[in-house]
Amino acid sequence: MSALVIYNGKIYVERGHFEEAVLVEDGIIKAVGSTEGILAAAPEGARRYDAAGRTVVPGFNDSHQHLQSVGEDLANIQLLGADSIAEVKRRVRAYIEKNQPAPGTVLHGQGWNQDYFTDEKRVLVRQDLDDMAPEHPLILERACGHILTASTSALEMAGITGDTKPADGGAIDLDEQGVPTGVLRENACQQVLCIIPPVTEEIMDDRLRLAMAHAAECGVTSVQSMDMRPGKWRRTWEAYQRVQAKDPTLRVYQQVNFLEPNEFNEFLSEGFRTGVGDAFLKIGPLKMFVDGSLGARTALMRKPYNDDPSTCGIPTMTQEGLDEMVRIATEHGCTSIVHAIGDGAIDMVLSAYEKVIKNGENPLRHGIVHCQITDMPMLERFKKSDILALVQPIFLHYDMTVVEDRVGKELASTSYAFETLRKLGVHESFGTDSPVEDMNAINNLYCAVTRKNLKGEPSEGFYPEECMDIYDAVDAYTYESAYASFEENVKGRIKPGYYADMVVLSQDIFTIPGDEIINTKVDATIVDGRFVYER
Repeated sequence: MSALVIYNGKIYVERGHFEEAVLVEDGIIKAVGSTEGILAAAPEGARRYDAAGRTVVPGFNDSHQHLQSVGEDLANIQLLGADSIAEVKRRVRAYIEKNQPAPGTVLHGQGWNQDYFTDEKRVLVRQDLDDMAPEHPLILERACGHILTASTSALEMAGITGDTKPADGGAIDLDEQGVPTGVLRENACQQVLCIIPPVTEEIMDDRLRLAMAHAAECGVTSVQSMDMRPGKWRRTWEAYQRVQAKDPTLRVYQQVNFLEPNEFNEFLSEGFRTGVGDAFLKIGPLKMFVDGSLGARTALMRKPYNDDPSTCGIPTMTQEGLDEMVRIATEHGCTSIVHAIGDGAIDMVLSAYEKVIKNGENPLRHGIVHCQITDMPMLERFKKSDILALVQPIFLHYDMTVVEDRVGKELASTSYAFETLRKLGVHESFGTDSPVEDMNAINNLYCAVTRKNLKGEPSEGFYPEECMDIYDAVDAYTYESAYASFEENVKGRIKPGYYADMVVLSQDIFTIPGDEIINTKVDATIVDGRFVYER
């Protein structure tokens, strides 16, 4: 039997309830209580960890992200935080200089955001990429993942010309001469991403381990991750099985992406559905998209954009197609969750769910990911049908700089309504959508509590009436995320019978001012009773 005792700490059990120590046996929490009592109950040979008065919380559970993409980003060209086109060029050239890829090798990066550029506030175009990497086909995805720019040679390799028809629910931008600018949007992105050659099993596994190590550094012990995609889902599932069989350090609940019935039915016919798997690797919900991102103006709005009346965004599915997929999932006992950012997209998803949810009972826990642009009647529909909200407070860091321009102040004032959702009694869980934003759990909590960007602006918070208190924020990141995966009885609390997934923090986030939360560090991360990270 393996045993661990954490003592002399401030152990968060639930609001108003803290203990000093916790006893773990074989990966399960056996008891919580006083330091004296737990040390006395500890079996001989148990590892003893002195928390030295520090705060211990349940492991953070990221309710929506893309772990495989996190590993790919860590291995590829990293553009998150680039503040100019010149800086993007510098990073691409530095990557080529360091890695020396052979001429003709397709290069890939993600993370640029034109709204952060200080030299020219515009999207990248193919000529920019041609200048960065003249000998390599180059694809650079925007931070949101909903638009990308491809170099001229990448477009040629993909066979994309001015006459190429974009995939349904996508767009290929053309200049005044009818020549592709290099910018592809939404479903059209795959028309150029397909030129990236598949990696070996060894590389896939190494990248997953790299991402899992980053999760441990962030205090994340569970992720609900959308990695299994059309045409690639078997290979991805097998990679996770290989990695988890050797040395599991992170619990993974797969959000499986299908947008049409044929491949989804094939997936179901092989016995896969929500709940299949074990404590470290499990099939979760069907994951779909119905729109894009606010920053790219591809989020689907009910009315034209305030700062671009020529568009309402891009629907990536029809209402009929969405209804059919939700119906199939429901009939097979599968949860559905849908990416919806604009109020037009959220309305579509609510309407689809209202066709299968009866009497306000949602036993399959269907949910909506992002839930950004909303009004009060829409929020009340969440509660009426008991629909889950899987939100990303860290999005405020960027979105508060554009949302009023995009949708107007009135609609912005009822959007990112995290506290209103909580008050309504909606099951609301936290994630980061990493690598769209970093997996950093502390920054996510800080944004939820203060509604400020990572520079501390605005001083009073962005629509501060939607600030959450730290207890509710931690619960949304732990217990409520566990609820989203039907694991609230074994995960998300430090109580007897629960998985021993815990995080030791450098500061007492429950008592310090909200502005100081951002300075908190993860000192240790424990998964299944084992230390997987120590600072």
